[in-house]
Amino acid sequence: MYDSIKERVKELLGNGEIKGFLALKNENGHIKPHLFLSSDEVDQLSIGDGETAGDARYPLSKILTTLLREYPEESFGILVRGCDQRALRTLVAWNQISLDEVVPIGVACPEELAEACGCGLPYPDEWLDGEQVEPKDPRPAGWEDKTRLQRFQDWTIEFKKCLKCYGCRNICPACFCKECSLESEDVVRKGEIPPEFPMFHLVRALHMIGRCVDCGLCEEACPAEIPLRTLYKKVNDIIETRFQFKPGIEQTEPSPLHKIIEPPPTI
Repeated sequence: MYDSIKERVKELLGNGEIKGFLALKNENGHIKPHLFLSSDEVDQLSIGDGETAGDARYPLSKILTTLLREYPEESFGILVRGCDQRALRTLVAWNQISLDEVVPIGVACPEELAEACGCGLPYPDEWLDGEQVEPKDPRPAGWEDKTRLQRFQDWTIEFKKCLKCYGCRNICPACFCKECSLESEDVVRKGEIPPEFPMFHLVRALHMIGRCVDCGLCEEACPAEIPLRTLYKKVNDIIETRFQFKPGIEQTEPSPLHKIIEPPPTI
């Protein structure tokens, strides 16, 4: 399956065009991120499927950022789904990576995975394999029908579940700050579990303005099952309505709210 992708990766590795190819590997029935360094192991490449959708989602673009920083003179390939492409564009917009040394190979997500993720754009601009499926409605039902007081009460309950594990931040492909303000004693006090309502997630939501690419990894990583994606979607909706800006879709620059400052330097 996905023979066209595997053949292209073997070609890139064989002719030395890339140092390695970052994708997913099926090993002993488990899907995990893997840097393929030789053509011999490419047959184990996987993109995940409906049955393993929960095991096949990783922030490949975040891993790629680390590789590019550690090996600035090398070129790497990367398997790119729709969410990965949005993440790469956002990282470029924020001057975190350059795509000059990156060879993306696109794949359209299967129906099961798109459905599991509630993905509004389950394919990149170009892909070698997979079939284009209809976008799924990623908007959660019910929240907008509630009164402001009801939403406040519901979010109070959700935020109180927080364990302060930083899983949402650590897995996010658009989180790249060298010093994270969420670790400040003014925002989150060490040893205080749950964190004082509601600073942690409200501060992070503000920091995700113009950066969140709606990959949903934060919500998947949350052990307390807080509907974080709903929160960030609301922030994105406001930016789109006010400024016609959608992170990672077409724009290759920071959001309008960030244009008044210089993008942060590449770390």
